[in-house]
Amino acid sequence: MKGWLPISETFTSIQGEGKLTGVPSFFVRTSGCNLRCGWCDTPYASWNPEIDKRSIEWLVERAKESGVRHAVLTGGEPMIFEDLGPLSHRLREGGFHVTVETAGTVARTDVACDLWSISPKLAHSTPRNDPRDPDGRWAQLHEARRINLDALRALVSLGPDRQLKFVVRGPGDLPEIEDLLSRLDGWRPDDVLLMPEGTAPPVPGSLGWLVDACTARGWRLCRRLHLDLFGHTRGT
Repeated sequence: MKGWLPISETFTSIQGEGKLTGVPSFFVRTSGCNLRCGWCDTPYASWNPEIDKRSIEWLVERAKESGVRHAVLTGGEPMIFEDLGPLSHRLREGGFHVTVETAGTVARTDVACDLWSISPKLAHSTPRNDPRDPDGRWAQLHEARRINLDALRALVSLGPDRQLKFVVRGPGDLPEIEDLLSRLDGWRPDDVLLMPEGTAPPVPGSLGWLVDACTARGWRLCRRLHLDLFGHTRGT
């Protein structure tokens, strides 16, 4: 362990996604990712990682100064860093509820987490013909890595709470989601959240298919409240 993590930003805002939407939270965004989603909305933590080395002590102090009681460890992909475990435990010891946001490609058992926010990447996330990936290397790596069933099964089983959050583009994504869920155990229908792709509020009337899909399956429709409130802006 080094005692520090590569960080792209820390900030205090409301949680914009998932079961804890609207809850004031302190966000720690690690910088670096083992995937490269074509639609990634935080390229400064993946495609072009911006890195400040921050000690665990510094991060815990900033969290305490925030005045909130929820901490969100996100990225990039925070689970690729070994010092995420010590940071999470320090936050928990400081009285924080800890959410870890991950793509579910890596499972770590040394992380203290109250809500596992697991976002498996669907086929449309692969950056095919992306100008940022001229030789296709990242497209190949992303496609090979984006679903790790062993890691997903382990994370879903860790508890005490979890959400499976899927970024969706259209009705054609539903069979892929259902197939993946059929291979996982330990989740409830209301743990499944579908979030429309994009960094702008959806056009009124455009998500009827999504309402119908969630209603029929007992899943949840997941909006991005921070986009409604602040737009696509860093630090929110």
